[in-house]
Amino acid sequence: MKNLSFIFLILISQFVYSQSIDGQIADIEEKIISWRHDFHKFPEVSNREFKTSEKIARHLESLGIEVTRNVGVNGVVGILEGKSKGKVVALRADMDALPITENNGLPYQSVNDGVMHACGHDGHMSILMATAEILSKNNDFEGTVKFIFQGAEEGPPPGEEGGARMMIKEGVLKNPDVDAIFGLHIAAQLPMNKVYYKPKGFYASSSRFTIKVIGTQAHGGTPWLSVDPIVITAQIINSIQTIISRESELTKEPAVISFGKVEGGNRFNIIPGEVNLVGTIRSLDYVMRDYIKKRIIELSKGIAKSYGGNAIVEIEDGADITFNDPNMMNKMLPSLKKSAGIENVVLSNAKTLAEDYAYYLNEIPGFLFELGGYNTNESREAPAHHTPDFFIDDSSLLLGVKVMTNLALDFLGSE
Repeated sequence: MKNLSFIFLILISQFVYSQSIDGQIADIEEKIISWRHDFHKFPEVSNREFKTSEKIARHLESLGIEVTRNVGVNGVVGILEGKSKGKVVALRADMDALPITENNGLPYQSVNDGVMHACGHDGHMSILMATAEILSKNNDFEGTVKFIFQGAEEGPPPGEEGGARMMIKEGVLKNPDVDAIFGLHIAAQLPMNKVYYKPKGFYASSSRFTIKVIGTQAHGGTPWLSVDPIVITAQIINSIQTIISRESELTKEPAVISFGKVEGGNRFNIIPGEVNLVGTIRSLDYVMRDYIKKRIIELSKGIAKSYGGNAIVEIEDGADITFNDPNMMNKMLPSLKKSAGIENVVLSNAKTLAEDYAYYLNEIPGFLFELGGYNTNESREAPAHHTPDFFIDDSSLLLGVKVMTNLALDFLGSE
């Protein structure tokens, strides 16, 4: 009977503690939204997150958290010690914006021309800043929390290093050694107040390719004197799409090839000497990815040669497959359900989006989950990521703070 009474008291104390944290999170909602609006209004692209990272560093320092700046260019790392030694858990958010001109009419729309938070990183940062604040006020846990604010998730500029790989290389998972890592990505097209997860392969690998199609320049009125790289380019684009539609076993895993840029010529009556293409490969299978890369090279060079031209192809891997550790996912799933409610934790399908968070998961156990960001009462359609119309609902951020806070505490308190 005494044992039952003791267990009951523990359950009651845990409930009261949980309610206390929920209240603390609700109390700083305005602050979270204010942070997000500020980040959104003043976005900075990859490896140029100077003001963004300084704002984060100062906030962490104000909480008494040990801060290291300029990890992996502009990354910020905060270390919060608990009441005693124990395990180490890392929580990560990305900081960089995209080279997109915003067009959604928000009152806090970007004032930096041609730069926009169009993937939710402003929300990620605000959620993790709030999580740091809550945990710093409730640091009677055993162990350590490492807050990782990472730049250049969208990829560093050509010729530069950055992102998760550089932070790992500079020791972000060491001193103290991290035992597990958790991260989130807000999803603008999924209903808010829900969490979406998937064990094993969740997000795809990404590779960036460039194709330089070289021909012979000529007057537009005498095309027979040219080797027209525009015509060659058209054939290459169409043929490369058949790698997906006719050569890839899509019932096994999804794969995507998309062209994001076609550039060539400078006048209506001049056939240019070259055309440049830039695109991306996405796959959830490394064998499939490598086959696609090989075929892009073969088709580009073969088609260009058949027309009397040449093609130079370069392919660079940008992110690995985001592989959520199934054992860690199973262990922490009760934490997700406790935070969001059982009915609001949804098993997801794999996505052909990509995240360089994958590189952390190559090193240590952990997972990435999605947080719904769309208010179903919204009159506008849910926007796609990486578009000028992108938006998320501010009210979706609170659940993110709750989930990240509980993941940290529950992991540190687990066996």
